Amino acid sequence: MNQPLSAWKKILYGSGDTGFSLTLTILGAYFAIFLTDVVQVQPAVAAAAIFIGRTWDYINDPLIGYISDRTRTRWGRRRPFLLFGAVPFALAFLLLWVRPPWQSDVALAIYYAIAYIIFDAAATFVYMPYFALTPELTSSYDERTALTSYRMFFSIVGSLAAFTVPLMIIGSFRPENASRVFLMAVIFAVVSCLPLFLVFFSTRERQDYQDLKQPNLKESLQAALKNRPFIFGAGLFLLTWMAMDILQATLLYFVKYVVQREGQSDLIMGIIFVTAIFALPLWNWASRRLNKRWAYVAGVAFWAAVQLVLITLNSGSDLMLLIFLCVMAGIGVGAAHILPWSIIPDAVEWDELNTGERHEGMFYSLVTLAQKIASSIAIPLVLLMLQATGYVPNAEVQPASALLGIRIVIGPIPAVLLCGGILFAVFYPLSREKHQAMVQELEARRASPAGKFPSTLVGK
Repeated sequence: MNQPLSAWKKILYGSGDTGFSLTLTILGAYFAIFLTDVVQVQPAVAAAAIFIGRTWDYINDPLIGYISDRTRTRWGRRRPFLLFGAVPFALAFLLLWVRPPWQSDVALAIYYAIAYIIFDAAATFVYMPYFALTPELTSSYDERTALTSYRMFFSIVGSLAAFTVPLMIIGSFRPENASRVFLMAVIFAVVSCLPLFLVFFSTRERQDYQDLKQPNLKESLQAALKNRPFIFGAGLFLLTWMAMDILQATLLYFVKYVVQREGQSDLIMGIIFVTAIFALPLWNWASRRLNKRWAYVAGVAFWAAVQLVLITLNSGSDLMLLIFLCVMAGIGVGAAHILPWSIIPDAVEWDELNTGERHEGMFYSLVTLAQKIASSIAIPLVLLMLQATGYVPNAEVQPASALLGIRIVIGPIPAVLLCGGILFAVFYPLSREKHQAMVQELEARRASPAGKFPSTLVGK
C-alpha cells in the first residue's frame, strides 16, 4: 500500500473536489452579499438564516461519517454515496439562489434557512465519504501530501472559477440581477455533480478495510477524542478554514467598498487563486523537505502577515500594489489548502494501531463539523458587525465605521486565527518517521496469522 500512486489515479481522484470547491466557494463568497444586496434583507436577518441553516450540520456531519464507516457494499464503504448523492447535491444547490416573491424578512429568513439545511445535508452525503477515501488510497506519509496536492489543484481551480466566472455572469449584485444569479447557479450545479461520477468509476477501496469490525457510534467518538494526532490536526484545520471562511465572506465587501475596485473583482480574486495553484508544488516540496507541520507554520505565518498589510489599502491605492499583495496572499492560500488536509489522514493509522479499527468517516466528519460550527458562528458575526458598524447595501460611499468593520474582519481576525493554527502545528505529535513506523507495524500485523500482536508504538 506504500507503492506510489499513478499520476492518473491522483488526477481522477483529485478532480472530485472540483464540485465541492465550486459550490462551497460560491456559497462562502457570494451568499451573504446575495442576501443583503439582491434579496435585500437586513444583515442581521441574513446572519440568522445562515446560522440556523448551518447548525443542522452539528448532527448531519457525524451521522453521515458514522454511516459511511459502517457501510458495506460491493462498491465499498464510500463510493456508493458518490453515485447516489451527486444529483441531489446539484438540485439542493439551486434552492439557495431562488429569490422568492416575498417581502417579509421573517419569511425570507425561514426559506433560506431551510434551503441551507437541505443543501448542507445533500453536500455532506457526498463530500464526507469522498474525503474519507484519502487514507484508503495510500498509507504513505508523503504520498498523502502528493495526493492532497492534486486534490487541492482542482480545489483551487474550482475556487478560481467560483471567484471569477459568477461575476462575469451576474455583473453586479443588485436586485435587478436576480435572474442572472439563478442562471449562474444552474450552470455551476450541473458542472459540480459530474466529477463525482468520475471518481466513483475510477477509484477502488481496499477490501481488507471492509473486513474490519464495524464500529459503533460510541466507539467512533471515543477513538477520535483519544487520538492526540487527530485532536491537534483538527485544531489547526479548524482555525485555518475558519479564517478562510471569514475571508471568503468578506473579500467582495473589501473589494467593492474599501478599495472600490468592484469592476476588477474577477481580476483580483483570480490572481489570488492562480498564484495559489502555482504555489502548490512549493508547499509539496516544503512538506517533503521539512515535514508537514513546519511547512504549515511557514505558509500560514506568511499569509497572516500579508493580510495585515492588505488592510492598509484604500480607494486611492495603486492597483499594482494591490495585485502584488494578492500574489503574496495567494502563496499563503496555497499552503492553507494543501497542508491541513494532508495532516488529517495520518491520524487514521494511529487510530488503527490503538483500536484495531478504522474510523475515517467519523474523523473527517468531526473535522468538518468543527469547522462548520466555527463558521456558523463566525460568518453571522461578520454580518452582525456590518450591521453594528452602519453598513448600507449598495451605497456609493460607506460610513467610515463600516469601512473599519470590513478592515477588521479581513485582517486582524483571520491573522489571530491563523496564529492559533500555528500553535497547534508546533505541538502536533506525529513526524514522518513516527508515521512510517506505524504503517510498517500495521502492515506486519495484517500479514500475521492472528492479525495482531503486541504493539511497541501504542499510545506513543
